[in-house]
Amino acid sequence: MVDLTHFDVDSVSNPNKGIFGLPFSEEDSKLIILPVPWEVTVSYKAGTARVTERICHASLQIDLFDADNPNGWKQGIFLRDADKNVMMKSDYLRKEAELYINFITEEEELSENKFMQKVLREINKGSVFLNNWVYEQTKELLEQGKLVGILGGDHSTPFGFYKAISEKHGNFGILQIDAHCDLRESYEGLTYSHASVMYNALKEIPQLTKLLQVGVRDYSPCELEFIRESDGRVVSYFDKNIKERLYEGETWKDIVMELINHLPQKVYVSFDIDGLDPKLCPNTGTPVPGGFDIQQVYYLLRKILASGRQLIGFDLNEVGISANEWDENVGARVLFKLCNLLIASNDKYAV
Repeated sequence: MVDLTHFDVDSVSNPNKGIFGLPFSEEDSKLIILPVPWEVTVSYKAGTARVTERICHASLQIDLFDADNPNGWKQGIFLRDADKNVMMKSDYLRKEAELYINFITEEEELSENKFMQKVLREINKGSVFLNNWVYEQTKELLEQGKLVGILGGDHSTPFGFYKAISEKHGNFGILQIDAHCDLRESYEGLTYSHASVMYNALKEIPQLTKLLQVGVRDYSPCELEFIRESDGRVVSYFDKNIKERLYEGETWKDIVMELINHLPQKVYVSFDIDGLDPKLCPNTGTPVPGGFDIQQVYYLLRKILASGRQLIGFDLNEVGISANEWDENVGARVLFKLCNLLIASNDKYAV
């Protein structure tokens, strides 16, 4: 246990300490944040693979008192260092992916270009490596009794964690806060694309019994068809429909209670930062007008806890890099809230 007797919660954060200025080691922490510096398959703006250090820096400005869990931080939150080998592999394959994406964008014939076929195989092989790496890292942490959160990277990064979570907890549901469905099959020929993460999760993880998507406002006809043919396994609340209901007099509370009724007992939160209004995250990979105010999402998460459901993990992805650290500041605050709510939820289920 860490002696907090001389830790001044009201003082300026020490940059030589950990995330949020906390004085915990991994061993002493209840919750471990695993950074996954990977953005190989992004289809628009890059930068998310190198956001961890900047979020950590921005986190030093956050007051540790959280009204939803005032003493949550005292149980220990630890951010691992980003794995440099994973980052280097991401950098290399990102360059390969840019060549490949430019090639297919120009409508060149892939079957006639052996070099590009080789590039595609390398990218897909790299994604399998990443999935396995995340799975092994998170499985080990879960076996140690740790709570775990993923900090991406692009939205493909938590796939291995979904598998580890399914083995630990059995049947569960995912609450996906996102501007996109991420239900495309092998997008651009990239099997484990950020645009395919939920398709792959539903296909490969039978314990994922429900996917509840909230805030989606950019999607394809094939994704809409997939949702309609999922037999209720996927439920999508599109931003347009939510806003229209609010404009016509319904309350956010009423909609939230309806959302929660779709969720099973165990809930994993997958938070793509572009689910928020882009004024809060202008440098995310693929910003889309519309989206949530941050307090709307916090309200939803609080009501999930109040319903008696258990949060079992989370990922936060697609936080961009900005000149004034605005995106990183918002990302750090979302990360702190997710950590505190995950700790609060599992305090209820502690043996």
